[in-house]
Amino acid sequence: MLKKPFIIVRGGGDLATGTIHRLWSAGFPVLVLETEHPAAIRRQVAICEAVYEGSATVEGMEAVLIKDVTEAEKVIGAGKVPLLVDPDGAAIAALKPDVVVDAILAKKNLGTTRNMAALTVGLGPGFTAGEDVDIVIETKRGHNLGRIIREGSAIPNTGIPGNIGGYAAERVIHAGAPGILYNVHKIGDIVEQGEKIAYIMNEDENARYSVTATIPGIIRGLIRDRYPVTKGFKIADIDPRKSELSNCFTISDKARCIAGSVLEVVCAFDTDNLS
Repeated sequence: MLKKPFIIVRGGGDLATGTIHRLWSAGFPVLVLETEHPAAIRRQVAICEAVYEGSATVEGMEAVLIKDVTEAEKVIGAGKVPLLVDPDGAAIAALKPDVVVDAILAKKNLGTTRNMAALTVGLGPGFTAGEDVDIVIETKRGHNLGRIIREGSAIPNTGIPGNIGGYAAERVIHAGAPGILYNVHKIGDIVEQGEKIAYIMNEDENARYSVTATIPGIIRGLIRDRYPVTKGFKIADIDPRKSELSNCFTISDKARCIAGSVLEVVCAFDTDNLS
């Protein structure tokens, strides 16, 4: 039998991975649900990559792709994190977890409801505590990052990335055209402003569009090679702090802050339910 409380996390991107890693480190059994084609930018610290590779390891935590829910307990027993392709969350009804954490970070609720578990937690905007989830965690950088909201919602999405090294919107790169993305550089490479980091092939237009670095720095995030993108799709993230290469391969401060708040509410729930 799985140790209680059993937790299902929806989403395996980089911020979700921070939460999953914290819960796993604290000894909680966790199952992760993902989509068929996840599009993480910070792939080196996102366990959703297991969908493509079969497994993914972040800071000593290994996530393993499973075919169905019957494999989950065995993987958890081996000290790993099972990851299932289940965008609709069918496994939630089947397994009846004690806690559901929606860490999809879609800026809107994609189907999580309070009746899915005894404790439901939503990360970021799109949820209202006391209505569609029990708890909301603030995900916007700043004074309130990680704040536990028991009534109301997180700050609405502004569309402006957080400031890192003096850069905000400039450090995030979006596709200028639809097509298939081909990487020229990789995560961890140092680039100069204007340097080509990838290109997009659009067969319908028989055209090739260059993707260039908007600022000088380290490529902290870059979507998978040959991933199909639409115009405006987020495809890369550059960190202007060239001396901090290791940041590309470790969980971010933002993810750790959010994770700490999730662990706090899960531990409080665990204590309350064991007393």
